[in-house]
Amino acid sequence: MENDAYDRIGDEPPNYEETSFSGGTTSNGNGTGNGEHRAVRPSVVSAFGHDTLDRVPNIDFYRNAGSVSGNRAVRPSLQELHDVFQKNGRISVTTTVEDREGSDGTPSDDVESVIPLDNKDGTVRFGWIKGVLVRCMLNIWGVMLFIRLSWVFGQAGWGLGIVVIALSCVVTTVTGLSMSAICTNGVVRGGGAYYLISRSLGPEFGGSIGLIFAFANAVAVAMYVVGFAETVVDLLKENDAIMIDELNDIRIIGCISVVLLLGISVAGMEWEAKAQIGLLIILLIAIVNVFVGTGIPASTDKKSKGFFNYDAKIFMENLPPNFRDGETFFSVFAIFFPAATGILAGANISGDLKDAQDALPKGTLLAILITGVTYLGVALCVSATVVRDATGNINDTIAIGMDMFCNGTNTAACEQGWNFSSCDVSSCKFGSMNNFQVMTMVSGFGPLITAGTFSATLSSALASLVSAPKVFQALCKDNIYTALKFFAKGHGKNNEPIRGYVLTFIIAVAFIIIADLNIIAPIISNFFLASYALINFSCFHASYAKSPGWRPAYRYYNMWLSLFGAVLCCGVMFVINWWAALLTYAIEIFLYVYVTVKKPNVNWGSSTQAVTFVSAVNNALSLTGVEDHVKNFRPQCMVLTGAPKNRPALLDLAHCFTKNYGLCLTCEVFVGPRTETLTDVNAGMEKNQMWLNKKKRKAFYAAVACDSFRQGTENLMQASGLGRLKPNILMMGFKKDWRTADTAGVQSYVGVLHDAFDFEYGTVVLRMNQGLDISHIIKAQEEMEREAQEQKDLEKESCLSHSLIVCLSHTHTLCLSHCLSLAHGLSLSHCLSLSVCGSGLTLLLPYILTTRKKFKDCKMRIFIAGQPGRVEQDRHEMKSLLEKFRIKYADIHVIDDITQNPNSNSWKMFEDMIEPFRLHEGSKSTTLAEALRKDNPWKISDAELDTFEEKTNLQVRLNELLQENSRAANLIIVSMPIARLGSVSDHLYMAWLDILTKNLPPTMLIRGNHKSVLTFYS
Repeated sequence: MENDAYDRIGDEPPNYEETSFSGGTTSNGNGTGNGEHRAVRPSVVSAFGHDTLDRVPNIDFYRNAGSVSGNRAVRPSLQELHDVFQKNGRISVTTTVEDREGSDGTPSDDVESVIPLDNKDGTVRFGWIKGVLVRCMLNIWGVMLFIRLSWVFGQAGWGLGIVVIALSCVVTTVTGLSMSAICTNGVVRGGGAYYLISRSLGPEFGGSIGLIFAFANAVAVAMYVVGFAETVVDLLKENDAIMIDELNDIRIIGCISVVLLLGISVAGMEWEAKAQIGLLIILLIAIVNVFVGTGIPASTDKKSKGFFNYDAKIFMENLPPNFRDGETFFSVFAIFFPAATGILAGANISGDLKDAQDALPKGTLLAILITGVTYLGVALCVSATVVRDATGNINDTIAIGMDMFCNGTNTAACEQGWNFSSCDVSSCKFGSMNNFQVMTMVSGFGPLITAGTFSATLSSALASLVSAPKVFQALCKDNIYTALKFFAKGHGKNNEPIRGYVLTFIIAVAFIIIADLNIIAPIISNFFLASYALINFSCFHASYAKSPGWRPAYRYYNMWLSLFGAVLCCGVMFVINWWAALLTYAIEIFLYVYVTVKKPNVNWGSSTQAVTFVSAVNNALSLTGVEDHVKNFRPQCMVLTGAPKNRPALLDLAHCFTKNYGLCLTCEVFVGPRTETLTDVNAGMEKNQMWLNKKKRKAFYAAVACDSFRQGTENLMQASGLGRLKPNILMMGFKKDWRTADTAGVQSYVGVLHDAFDFEYGTVVLRMNQGLDISHIIKAQEEMEREAQEQKDLEKESCLSHSLIVCLSHTHTLCLSHCLSLAHGLSLSHCLSLSVCGSGLTLLLPYILTTRKKFKDCKMRIFIAGQPGRVEQDRHEMKSLLEKFRIKYADIHVIDDITQNPNSNSWKMFEDMIEPFRLHEGSKSTTLAEALRKDNPWKISDAELDTFEEKTNLQVRLNELLQENSRAANLIIVSMPIARLGSVSDHLYMAWLDILTKNLPPTMLIRGNHKSVLTFYS
């Protein structure tokens, strides 16, 4: 298929136009000057002055518009484009890939799936005023404005009262700045706080806070509706119109109210926005009514209740704090702060905004400013006109001419001609400290305050009723909690979360029926604050990571200010309610651990990944400044597995050595021309690494393309690793087909072992009678699965296919770790040859195996070569050595007859093994022998056999002893013999390894590189 990203116009060399930079004549693609020109892209000419093969960057190149249909556009690699040119366009280049499993194809699946919002489908989108400013103001202006604000300033005085409001505004402003930075660092989808946190800190933080934030909004609906219902019940009580009793009336009115609000929400965002505008108008009129009322001359009745017109003495009398009933600054702050929340009301419907990047910073910060000034203005007006205590008795006046000295706590009222001194002895019912209806009394028209209270509660309830389902839907769409996927589905042109509305309605009604939210209220406030804290921390974390992808368009933020905001939010949580703060942290940690364990299949490029990368680089660099110490030696394995799934036994053995504590590289060498193998290398990188992750193998995958296996392995050994994090052990399987393989293959295999020693690697070779490569089994299994898929319509045949697949998959019992876990009380036989490896690697690796869970019941038996007459002395020396190294063992066997000649059958088997590779030059003439050696330098000569006869006998004899003593062992570990480079032929060396491990249980050959890996010093 033709790739849309490939420009056919640029097939030929560029034709340069005459510009101010080049004054010559133009030529065609063949270099002739006949004036013929190919089509020129104007955008390129305007940028460079001449035509080129490269396009100017365009937004369409970075947008995956195909994601809406479930397919994502991908750019071809340069290698693919090179292939197009080399093969004259006869190959197809993949232009799309399928979305990940579980995608519903909506644009919200991926940030890059943005499509222009032209509203041709009738989707309702809001600007920054209607979508953010109005919502935030309505959510921040709550009942606190009309009912508790006067009490807060009465307790704290307007001096500390300003501090209370300022501190609340600092928390919300810093959070608003952090949110502005995050939401201008790329396209913002629906999901509000959840989306911002999850895309910044990752699914672990986002998933935990998203769930509790959605739940908090759902319960907040009940809180606001109950507040509305309580106000209505108070009116019914004043007019003696109680239906049943106060508690049940609250439940009835609350349930009716939430049903009406649900109807508005389900009707669509447009109707909900219109309702919000109506409620805002009522609220604004009520606020203006308060300011107007303070300027209207006070009546005698109002004066008796503590309201006087503006008076400097009243204002100064209300300056200092006057905490009563055990209240403190922090308790008063805790009561007021929930009124400042609500700044995320606009962010929660971010998916319904025309331009969330522009709307959220502007609308949110302006809402914080307007509401903060409003709270401060109303509070100061009340502080300048209302005294703290009043009797409400119009007869408590001071007679004209009466000589009374005004002092004490009611000096300002006394100078106004009122005597409220009785409030010093007994509690009064009026004044800013005692009457929650001060705003009604101060206002020009009292019922407007009641209407404002209704508007504040209902608008906040409506905003929360819309926010909770929207956030919850975004959370469910990401499939972080798979059980909640049901609620991801949307309906209508606006993708309304109807199922989420129903769930929110059920939660709200449940808490409305409780009708007593004094306990749950502080938890909800702490949930909101936890969200604010994480938004601030997200901004700090992204800035701290210094990722090139962190480029917020909003510049007025500071990473340390964001960190301060996060700490401040956490502190406020404890100020409001310490046990609610602890409960919030406990829930968040539990959800964080749950999501971490589940490992959702998402990758959003979070700052957590960026910081992890930075930390890894810094830690790797810090290791380079410290020399290696023998006490810190740990196996770091380079394992020649090919594709990891093809040799699971080799991989599992290496994983047992490294586990979570060392480096493990699974390596594959693609042999062949680079142009042919490079595609396989690139295609296998991610696929094989994902397979390792899926199988929970803590290992990396690396691959190279080379002309030979030895050259590729040499490249891997030289280039693998980073500083001190580099392999020190080469692991590979035994080459079982060495007798039938071509000479070059055997030489390459043995050469790899020599190269490993040259590059100071230890070496481990694993041999299993069943073989290590199960690629043919995997291929057969995949074929069976394909056939089973084709025949799944027939139940009987499907069941048969399934049983065959299960049976076939059991061939993975070839995997060493599985084999070794079949029996209890496994016997780990450990055999050391006469030439013990000086590095101690042959002792260390078996010890490490016994520390693993799969090998914890293994017993290690040590076999050592001894001299006749020194058996006990040799055993004692080995026992002392093992005790100094603190290595546990089951038994030590000293073999004093290891130097005996092997029996005739064993020797005959060895001679038959090497017969095809011998020269037999001894029985031929000197001239013929020289010719044979020249033509077949790789063959085994008689002189070579004579020279290394003793070592050859030793390998055959060791095999006899192993079969005699360790036939029933589950794993045998032997020191690997070394071939002198240039002296021992490759085929003779392979014969040594073969005869040494022939007809034995799984056998591991180990050879160190004369580097110390054990010490008995502390």
